[in-house]
Amino acid sequence: MELAKIEKLLEKYEEAKTSLQEERLLKAYFAQEKVPSHLEAYKMLFNYFSDSSLDSTSKTIKLPKEKTSYKWYAIAAAIVLFISVFSLYQNNRYEQRQAELAFQETQKALELIAINLNKGNDAIAQLDRLETTQNKIFK
Repeated sequence: MELAKIEKLLEKYEEAKTSLQEERLLKAYFAQEKVPSHLEAYKMLFNYFSDSSLDSTSKTIKLPKEKTSYKWYAIAAAIVLFISVFSLYQNNRYEQRQAELAFQETQKALELIAINLNKGNDAIAQLDRLETTQNKIFK
């Protein structure tokens, strides 16, 4: 294989842009006994990967089980519950204040209407007295 092509593949390899097929070509090239002296470090690298791929172990690794702490879920749920109850309470107080203000304004309006109706009733009562007096006089 051409030395220039191998050097280009090594540049791509260092930039992590090689494909698996190109890496196989590099591995096969560096498996040869004769490699240029400036590429000797790569020979050791690629031979290490091929040698280490043969290593195996029969030892099983036991991973510790993750303990799920439900305590934090309970605390978070309690906080959410507290916030929702508090906001509902505040909302109810606001609506109650609005209802009280509306009730007071309605009472004021009804009082004004009652005052004006009483004035009208007084005027009608005076007209009734005038009419009865007229009827007495003209009869």
